Amino acid sequence: MSNAGDRAVGSGLTVAVVGGTGTVGAPVAAALLARDATVRVLTRNRANVPAGAEHRRVDLISGEGIAEALAGADAVVDAVNSTRRPKKTLVEGTGRLLEAGAAAGVGHHVTISIVGVEHIPSSYYRHKIAQERAVEAGPVPWSILRATQFHQLLDMAFGFAARVGLRPTGAGMLQPMDPLVAAERLADAALAEPAGRLPDIAGPRITTISELSDAWAIARRRRRLPLRIPSIGKAGKAIAAGELCAPDGAAGGKDFEEWLRHR
Repeated sequence: MSNAGDRAVGSGLTVAVVGGTGTVGAPVAAALLARDATVRVLTRNRANVPAGAEHRRVDLISGEGIAEALAGADAVVDAVNSTRRPKKTLVEGTGRLLEAGAAAGVGHHVTISIVGVEHIPSSYYRHKIAQERAVEAGPVPWSILRATQFHQLLDMAFGFAARVGLRPTGAGMLQPMDPLVAAERLADAALAEPAGRLPDIAGPRITTISELSDAWAIARRRRRLPLRIPSIGKAGKAIAAGELCAPDGAAGGKDFEEWLRHR
């Protein structure tokens, strides 16, 4: 394996990006290509594979194609996501990736996770924690980057609420970010040495749910009846306390309002 000085821009390493056509995976693949890495996109189909990247068909649930896809890879970036089958994809699938990666001699496994994941009592978040633990206990040297919520998630959530005539409001605090910024950080991590838990990364500013939903309503021109979300329960209290924010991790990129204007 190359030393830290060699693992940099222009290194020519081979990096497998799992979920390399998704919200964060696609820009990770593009960022790695810009750094002269050889990029393999690992997905179930070839749709939307970035130009210049190779494609390998894999299925994390069945394990199909994983061993072949990781042969000769120097690093893996796991950017896959699943809210419908989180245990089978994020936890069991991660186990398969780590096992195959170790057998193939992969030297670095990079995973994207969520800031404050331990504070939200949902099935999905519990499985993200289990995924982190699987990586930490796994046989491949690792790095984990926790990021705050991506702008796309809020756009989707406010859109769902608008369909039933509502606009969520409240004093709860979030620090959403552009996934392009997280992708750059993940690409840098993949070409560096394994570093364990990386510093959290977050959007440029902390904003209340009311401010975010108002910006969404103006940008989308879809005024709806305000519905205040009370700060009750473990999740509500965590959001109200800013547990899903990372003030010290504030990075560049567009804030939610700027992102909406450019969509």
